[in-house]
Amino acid sequence: MLPYRSLQEAELALGRKLTWAEKLWFNYSAQKSDYYLYCHNILFFFFFFSLVPLPLVLMELKFSKNIGKYKLQPKVRLSFSDMVRCYRDVMRLFVLTIGPLQLASYPTVKWVGIRTGLPLPSGWEILLQLFVYFIIEDYGNYWIHRFLHNKWGYEKIHHVHHEFTAPIGFAAPYAYWAEILILGFPSFLGPALVPGHIITLWLWFIIRQVEAIETHSGYDFPWSPSKYIPFYGGAEHHDYHHFVGGQSHSNFASIFTYCDYIYGTDKGYRYHKETLKMLKEKWSSSSEQNGNGYQISNQDPKSD
Repeated sequence: MLPYRSLQEAELALGRKLTWAEKLWFNYSAQKSDYYLYCHNILFFFFFFSLVPLPLVLMELKFSKNIGKYKLQPKVRLSFSDMVRCYRDVMRLFVLTIGPLQLASYPTVKWVGIRTGLPLPSGWEILLQLFVYFIIEDYGNYWIHRFLHNKWGYEKIHHVHHEFTAPIGFAAPYAYWAEILILGFPSFLGPALVPGHIITLWLWFIIRQVEAIETHSGYDFPWSPSKYIPFYGGAEHHDYHHFVGGQSHSNFASIFTYCDYIYGTDKGYRYHKETLKMLKEKWSSSSEQNGNGYQISNQDPKSD
């Protein structure tokens, strides 16, 4: 709750006029407790998880040729009942695990210094903090994910997430409850080490959730962020990890690919891409000589 009773009092305390964004924030948050504002995260989890994957669901159900050419595993299609089951199970996980965790973590949020007042952070401050959060989360997630692929971690915890060998958007947070708690640690570590405004925290969790949905979409579109952001893995990079399955020792990265490259855990993936490239060139040359067209599927025998 803001310690100002009016806009004039806030401007007097700051020694300047409020920006339009700060006025908007004042009007919305002035009479709301910090705990209430923090609980918005739960609403964002439910809202964005329910809304963002819907276009992917429609693509999977309609599956026209124009859309199908972007699907990474075109021979695998999930039924509507499979997608409903996935959504239902994740929502149950949200209610029983993520929701209580969010409610219980509020004292820690206050302790590390996440603020809700004025002034609002500048755009550059938000961008720099989000960049730091991505780097910290990505590095921590890489090693935890890699650990979960050892015999004990996979059999006891991580195998649930790999039930979807051809992932869909709704399957991004589909996992055993313990995995959600474990992987939540690097997600919160960045805001804990570099605390900012509650708005930055909201944006971080929203962007991270949308990114995870895109990574598990199963489609590699021309407008994918991986085509424009250096070292961003995207759907193609992570889809291979699911395609190989439980024995995968490739592509542990959650967001960026630099850890996989540095530690050599993308060798199977790179070999896979080179092999596909050679096959496509071979068949393209053959079809031109024979006068026939032939489309190569993105799927090949599982290799690592």
